[in-house]
Amino acid sequence: MDKPEVLVRAVVDLGLSYGQVAARYRVSKTLVHRLHHRWLVEGEAAFTPRSSRPRSSPARIDEATRARVVQLRDELTGAGLDAGADTIHHLLTAQGASISRSSVWRILTSNHRILAQPHKRPRSSYIRFAAEQPNGCWQSDFTHWRLTGGLEVEIIGWLDDHSRFLLHLSAHRRVTGRTVTSTFTSAAAQHGWPAATLTDNGNVYTTRYAGGPAGRGHANAFETLLAIEGITQKNGRPYKPTTQGKIERLWQTLKKYLAAHPAATIGQLQGVLDAFAEHYNHHRPHRALHRLTPAVAYTRIPKATPARPDDPDLWRVRYDTVDASGKISLRWANRMLHLAIGRTHAGTPVNLLLHGLDTTAIDIDGVILAEHHINPERTYQPQRKTAEPPKPRVQPFTMS
Repeated sequence: MDKPEVLVRAVVDLGLSYGQVAARYRVSKTLVHRLHHRWLVEGEAAFTPRSSRPRSSPARIDEATRARVVQLRDELTGAGLDAGADTIHHLLTAQGASISRSSVWRILTSNHRILAQPHKRPRSSYIRFAAEQPNGCWQSDFTHWRLTGGLEVEIIGWLDDHSRFLLHLSAHRRVTGRTVTSTFTSAAAQHGWPAATLTDNGNVYTTRYAGGPAGRGHANAFETLLAIEGITQKNGRPYKPTTQGKIERLWQTLKKYLAAHPAATIGQLQGVLDAFAEHYNHHRPHRALHRLTPAVAYTRIPKATPARPDDPDLWRVRYDTVDASGKISLRWANRMLHLAIGRTHAGTPVNLLLHGLDTTAIDIDGVILAEHHINPERTYQPQRKTAEPPKPRVQPFTMS
């Protein structure tokens, strides 16, 4: 006999009052009264356990909204875009729907669109590090991708550490040292110089761990450019890619998108990359940015600058290839000058650094090939005869 029936039998069979029954069985008088009244109306059915489910659910999500949640999930997944509860909640809110993130998650789970992953580390346990200002630090890396015809290409990116704003994204047959400097200066021309950069220890970024004559003690073109502009160079610890975690995570998001938009040529791939960058920067809210888009986060506060004031007239950088006669060309005060590099370097790509009337030509590994002091009255510019003592190499900063 269940307790509700015991309470009612005590009233009916023993003739006890509600107060006496409540005192004997240590329950409230109201409960005894309610159970007895229910027995008078329903008889023995009053002792059958009742469902605790509410009779009505005014906050229940309507079927149209539930269907829209599932539809968005399928559409975003098919397009290779983020399709989590946060993203869907953001899109539905922008469309005027009133629904919580937790409701979106429950709908996706009940429709078998989310699989439980208890082995994953909770996001709240991660300690996030970010630059305090836009342009405080730029992260860079490159990754591999295979076109539909089987050709393997490489994709290089530059990402703002503070805002996750994707500053540059381009595809190349191979990423070289020249690719790094050209994409970096292109991004800087559009967004300004950063105060620091953070990359891995690949030879295209640093020669710290390179051997041979172009290795230790000889900065490559990228390192030389950073030193000239007063930009702090940071390199992650070897075999620890999590130091560059933001751009490493970007590759996961990008490759999911590329898989949904196959490309047959580098040109087609670049079009896909441009579309991805537009969506990533302007339409994809980021959890770590409090649901702001990277573009909003990048522009809402002033940008950081290098330690040396940015003076475009102080230094210039241009790129050329040594011709068959061992020279490169330079337009100076409406005159075309020819700078001697040396026939042994014919066909070599060079970076030419200009400071006032002085120039320094270096190859993509940072080796100085020639130095000149411009004589504006002469078309042919021979190499400077008296070489200055070699400058000490700027040691990059290493993340601990």
